[in-house]
Amino acid sequence: MSKTITIAPVTRIEGHAKITIRLNDAGEVADARFHVTEFRGFEKFCLGRSYREMPSITERICGICPVSHALASAKAGDMLKGVKIPPTAEKLRRLMHYAQLVQSHALSFFLLSGPDLLLGMESDPAKRNLIGLIEAQPDLAREGIRLRQFGQEVIRLLGDRSVHPAWAVSGGVREPLSREKRDWIAARMPEALATAQKALTLGHEALQRLSDEADCYGTFPSLFLGLVSADGGLEQYDGNLRFVDQNGVNLTGDIDPSRYAEFISEESKSWSYLKFPTYRPAGDDSSANMYRVGPLARLNVASFAGTPLADQELTRFRQFRDGGGPILGSFYYHQARLIEILYCLERMGELLDDPQLLDDHVRSHARTNNKVGIGVVEAPRGTLFHEYHVDDHGLLSYVNLIIATGQNNLAMNRTVLQIAQRYLSGARLDEGLLNRVEHGIRCYDPCLSCSTHAVGRMPMQLELYSPDGRLIQRLERSSCFP
Repeated sequence: MSKTITIAPVTRIEGHAKITIRLNDAGEVADARFHVTEFRGFEKFCLGRSYREMPSITERICGICPVSHALASAKAGDMLKGVKIPPTAEKLRRLMHYAQLVQSHALSFFLLSGPDLLLGMESDPAKRNLIGLIEAQPDLAREGIRLRQFGQEVIRLLGDRSVHPAWAVSGGVREPLSREKRDWIAARMPEALATAQKALTLGHEALQRLSDEADCYGTFPSLFLGLVSADGGLEQYDGNLRFVDQNGVNLTGDIDPSRYAEFISEESKSWSYLKFPTYRPAGDDSSANMYRVGPLARLNVASFAGTPLADQELTRFRQFRDGGGPILGSFYYHQARLIEILYCLERMGELLDDPQLLDDHVRSHARTNNKVGIGVVEAPRGTLFHEYHVDDHGLLSYVNLIIATGQNNLAMNRTVLQIAQRYLSGARLDEGLLNRVEHGIRCYDPCLSCSTHAVGRMPMQLELYSPDGRLIQRLERSSCFP
């Protein structure tokens, strides 16, 4: 008799979701789905607003990566005005963006995925959380929290708030950076770099210890998408789009981001509020139209990193695939994030040494000169698109947002199925196995909305039903603490 397993909610991710796993009559996994169960609606309720308001509005989409939405929105506003922002404004935007990547990646590794990676996938669920990590490795936990705090403080120094800073605007930024604030950031860079390098070592040790997971957690051929610089290097704020296949072949050449709609289509499914973007040239071929974005994708599409320490780590990272080429396992997203932390810190150091960073010309002023504006940045979780159409008064008549997690939607569903087929059967339902399925989603560090994280365990209920609706089995767990 076929059965359905439901995991709700999925814990230690950003936002609300559930997982359903269907077993066939033999108790084998036949299908698995990742459902996003919340609805936001920014694309609709922003209609009629001025595009100048959008950086402050759209950054409310998320409390973890608000800077990405603000910058993508501001870049769309730059295009609507038809201006090139001052060089110092771009450098300051980059500085805040790198700080956000640092804090977000640190949150993902140390607080959300760290309990699994450092304590064990099947460790005591009452201890497999941030509190348990603090008890087991207090110095490491403190260092991880301080690394995230560093990124948050840089955002606050630039934008007056660490969450939802009203700072990036069309044409540039609101305020310049003072010498005192620059010196504060520079003084704390050595500690941040030391923690990042320590985390990279821990990440490599975890990959060796969890080699079975690395082999089967989202390991499959797919395309990869990310921004690259003019010379093909790792890029997170500007540049061109690049699609590569599982062998590293550049499919389209490097594309101006304003042409994204030629290559990305979007679908909706009745069982999830999260859209399903696909690679448009492949049509409906599900074996060819799935692509991944985010840290793993960015390292796969870039020809090099462009900073000394990150380039060393990237060379080491690429040895995970025999014969070279893109790394296909989604479990390696964790290590890719750590490499990006190192890269961002190195880029921040370069900016802090640039005397132009303290110039006070940080905004270009102009009327609305174009009817369409498209802003693209690399959010922590992947490529983020904001497209706005405006009328003669600068009021929005069309808004389209393609977020990173949506672009990973097909891959997340494939990953859940792959892990479930490897570890789950109708005869074995326990906390450790369910956590493995959840961890497949954590690999992508999905950002589903601006919801809260759970410190430890959230309440979860797992139920098995027969096709006629009879409850066969129920597993429950209580709140964060036993």
